[in-house]
Amino acid sequence: MEALPLAVTTGWASGVNAYACVLILGLLGRFAGADDVPHSLTTTPVLIIAGALFAVEFVADKIPYVDSAWDAISTVVRPVIGAVLAALMSGQASTLEQALIATTGGLVALLSHAVKASLRLAINTSPEPVTNIAASSGEDVAVAGVMSLAAFHPEVALVIAGVLLILGLLGVYFAFRFIRRGYVRFKAWREKSAALPDRGGGVGKE
Repeated sequence: MEALPLAVTTGWASGVNAYACVLILGLLGRFAGADDVPHSLTTTPVLIIAGALFAVEFVADKIPYVDSAWDAISTVVRPVIGAVLAALMSGQASTLEQALIATTGGLVALLSHAVKASLRLAINTSPEPVTNIAASSGEDVAVAGVMSLAAFHPEVALVIAGVLLILGLLGVYFAFRFIRRGYVRFKAWREKSAALPDRGGGVGKE
């Protein structure tokens, strides 16, 4: 694997679903012969923890408004994981190069996360939950596909991740009005949930 292309690719994937990114890399390194995956990602404890957290995100990410709450919680987590993965992938690079690669991974993850969270706010303006499930499932498939490709063909995966990121940015630009509306609705849902904790606050779309 080449460190910089992989830093961008893992950064994009971490911004979308960090736990899936860790889990897929670990599984590929342990069972699929991706020898350049750091050994630390292939250990049983890491795989178990990543798998458990992915299971939580898999469910939370498909529920209207809960997905946006999860995105808010993940604003720090996803970029940090993106930076850590990029640093681990830098191998024998110098300290300065490792810092540059880690920073690249973290910044790309932050941008990717911002795109995902923004588009999910727009999706939450839809009156039914099918769009959330479809969007989340599509993201899961995209992360799995890109990271599987990155393990063996990092340059190709870099191009795909770059295209997906650009398309996401364009989506944010064109959906800005819906994103703003979705943010207002999310705030109202959050306030309602906080005011009625004993009644669960509800998770359906209004």
